[in-house]
Amino acid sequence: MLEDKISSFFGPSLVTGGAGFIGSHLVDKLVQSSNQVKVLDNLSSGSLSNLTGSGGKYEFIKKDLKNFDGSEDFMKEVKTVFHMAANPEVRTGYQNPEMSFNENILSTFRLLETIRKFDIQSIVFASSSTVYGESEIIPTPEDFAPLLPISPYGASKLACEALISSYCHNYGIDGTMCRFANIVGSRSNHGVIYDFVKKLQKNNSTLEVLGDGKQTKSYVYVNDCIDGFFFSALNKKNKVELFNMGNVDDTNVLKIAEIVIEMLGLKNVEIKITGGVDGGRGWKGDVKKMNLDISKLKNLGWSPKISSDEAVKLSTTEILQELTS
Repeated sequence: MLEDKISSFFGPSLVTGGAGFIGSHLVDKLVQSSNQVKVLDNLSSGSLSNLTGSGGKYEFIKKDLKNFDGSEDFMKEVKTVFHMAANPEVRTGYQNPEMSFNENILSTFRLLETIRKFDIQSIVFASSSTVYGESEIIPTPEDFAPLLPISPYGASKLACEALISSYCHNYGIDGTMCRFANIVGSRSNHGVIYDFVKKLQKNNSTLEVLGDGKQTKSYVYVNDCIDGFFFSALNKKNKVELFNMGNVDDTNVLKIAEIVIEMLGLKNVEIKITGGVDGGRGWKGDVKKMNLDISKLKNLGWSPKISSDEAVKLSTTEILQELTS
């Protein structure tokens, strides 16, 4: 079983950003697998309420990665670091690119220095499809080049990949990096589904859609993402390896708007399309079309259990429950 493999393979683990959206689901799975877990989070965007499902079976460390100096004693018995901590909002990079640098690049460097000093065996990193920029090949494989991100967020994630690769090759660390598509599900407090639900709660007669509504991407339900994240690390062949983590299909923003309206049981909602910037993007740096080639993981035996549209429907229900509870 996957739970048995998780416990024996990853050993005592540290999850950075473990109180956040994806990180907290990862902690749940580690705890269910009887893994010794340490959760590190500065709670700037995460919340301890996200960890209630783990029943307190973890050690929580409130600390900011940017303030790491290599003397963090809680790292002593850690075997695997799951690096989930990051600035979660892609769109903020245009207004504040320094945030992407500090929260992603600088934090990753501080973490890697500490991993090196404590001789930690492996790191599993949550990267992003935004590293590809506007790929000329759709679906986009892991070996697509050149990588030319169009957002500070994407650039910062690519820089983190490079830093991790260099540390793994120089200091004997095993590295797994997963480039996530759009991950959706419970505990998410940002992104298109969350934004639509919040807008409709405020005004259930009109829904504003950023861009031209034709932005098309794949969406992965968070449980599928977590299983794929572990599967990637368990099945990698090389010292450092990259995996795309997406879905076999995609959907567009206008379809998501229609799904959210339907799931909320609303009628006669006027959808207002803003038109966006730079040819219909929702914001500067927004990639209009992204679909990742996941044949590498599929050939190894993993694929998501639910489609993009079904992931959107399930996530809408969960987010609505959380906002109204």
